[in-house]
Amino acid sequence: MSDQTDIAVGTNEDKVMPAVVYGLYLLGLTNGFTIFIGLVVAYANRASAGPQMSTHYEFLIRTFWMAIGWFLAGIALIVIGIPLTLVLIGVPMWLLGGFICGAVGVWFAIRCILGVVYLARGDAYPRPATWLF
Repeated sequence: MSDQTDIAVGTNEDKVMPAVVYGLYLLGLTNGFTIFIGLVVAYANRASAGPQMSTHYEFLIRTFWMAIGWFLAGIALIVIGIPLTLVLIGVPMWLLGGFICGAVGVWFAIRCILGVVYLARGDAYPRPATWLF
């Protein structure tokens, strides 16, 4: 009997705000600004979320911080590599930085799409602390 009430409680969780954050993140791939709004919304709603939706908020927050870290590493390689391209030493650094920034964008989009799929099913995100998917 208690298993049925736990399932019923889990299915009544608010899925709108995690969906809004996923939407803001995906929209942010085109403009960059709405990702930060999505992060604020995720932090604001994380404490009041139920057990299923809290996994989505944890996943969204971790996705943001991992993406920012890798993106800044790619930007640093580009910035350091640009002046060094005058002596051709910086060309590999510049190309690697550009590759990292592009790969982070693809990785970010895939993580958000997978999160939307789990959210649409009504499931908790199974591995919110993972680096990959």
